[in-house]
Amino acid sequence: MRQKMISNEIIILRDTFRRLLRRKANTNLIKLIEKTHPADMALLFRFFREIEQNELFTIMRPGEHTGEFLGELDESIIKRLIENEAPQHVADLIEFTSSNDQASILGVIDEGAAQAILELLKSEEQEEVEEIMGYPEDSAGTLMYTDVFTLYENTVAKEAINALQDHESSEMVFYLYVIDDDERLVGVISLRDLVTTPPDTRLKDIMIRHLQTVRPETDQEEVARIVSQYNYLAVPVIDQEGQLLGIVTVDEIVDVIREEATEDFLQMAGAGKDREILMKSSWDNARSRLPWLFASWVGGVCAAAIIGIFDNTLQSTLALAAFIPVVIGMGGNIGTQTSTLVVRGLATGRVNVGNNINIIFKEIRVGLILGILYGLLLGLFAIIRFVDISPYLGLVVGLGIACSMLIATAFGSLVPLLFHRMDIDPAIATGPFVTTSIDILGVTLYFVIAKIFLPV
Repeated sequence: MRQKMISNEIIILRDTFRRLLRRKANTNLIKLIEKTHPADMALLFRFFREIEQNELFTIMRPGEHTGEFLGELDESIIKRLIENEAPQHVADLIEFTSSNDQASILGVIDEGAAQAILELLKSEEQEEVEEIMGYPEDSAGTLMYTDVFTLYENTVAKEAINALQDHESSEMVFYLYVIDDDERLVGVISLRDLVTTPPDTRLKDIMIRHLQTVRPETDQEEVARIVSQYNYLAVPVIDQEGQLLGIVTVDEIVDVIREEATEDFLQMAGAGKDREILMKSSWDNARSRLPWLFASWVGGVCAAAIIGIFDNTLQSTLALAAFIPVVIGMGGNIGTQTSTLVVRGLATGRVNVGNNINIIFKEIRVGLILGILYGLLLGLFAIIRFVDISPYLGLVVGLGIACSMLIATAFGSLVPLLFHRMDIDPAIATGPFVTTSIDILGVTLYFVIAKIFLPV
């Protein structure tokens, strides 16, 4: 119900924008843009045609509202809008955004266009943006806010509070970071502790010295894990000397978790890893899926070849063909379930090096239990349905599906763990890769069992 109300509001707002665009009512459009929340404005852009997006972007005025809007906008839309605009106009629009947002925006467009815009920024902004863009993609360095308020460890609480009141522009996020005379990060204090401590207390006497920190090259997934595990609102980023470079805030981490979850889901589904795949053209969409589906195609060809090897067995007992989809389907489904559970466990830390063997054997036991259960049911059905063909048909079908599900759980748990051990994203081991492998093994075992028990 709530989702429906939001959708209706978006549609009404979209239609209002379109009426104003048709009337060329730029003054009213500017007022409406500035009254619309930046996140809602970014969502609205998905519902506009390209020509409408271009017209709205052209009349947007520099300011914090526009900067926040650009930070929320889909990368594919940013790329198209900025590349069609004059560099000076873009530079004016992103002037009021943070350095990491500027780097993120410029990072999605061509290097030449990005450099032209970068040269129009203030010199100090240029340096910060270039430094951030120099860090690895999807790292802590690309997420951090560099404008962080700090105080020296010998500062007393009263002076710290006065300094906070006089400094409004920094990204503080409820934490006060403490440095020594060498500008190295030595501790952190929550604002709650600061305001409740005696005024003459030195910061070094109340600060927390044991900090969870990250380096700028730390992968964003690791940063997200730290925030999630310790319930932090921010994580400090330090260099080799221990000097504070910036902080990664929880609002950035929320976006990271969403993006990584989307990417893993797409990979597990065999739809590529482009988080904005729905925003792409049909050709780009098809091209991104092509290599992933190739595994399924290869699996189908291999399964057909295996069936051809056992053509004599199949011709002698045609009823075997009726159960091939069930044997393959059940194995593939339980294999996908197992691999999904393992991949999720690896992502959340519930699956680790210490319990790998336990996880594998546990899933094998699950596969054995479910395989026996569905094997009995399918075998009984085969006996009743094809009672005149062979007394062993039910045994073959039952053993076939039981073995398929048993191997599927073993394979579905083992492969993601092996990929994780090799420092490869385990999500790529799921989807078509796992199901195709299980299909091949399932068909092979099914016909091997049939050849043993059924006369040719």
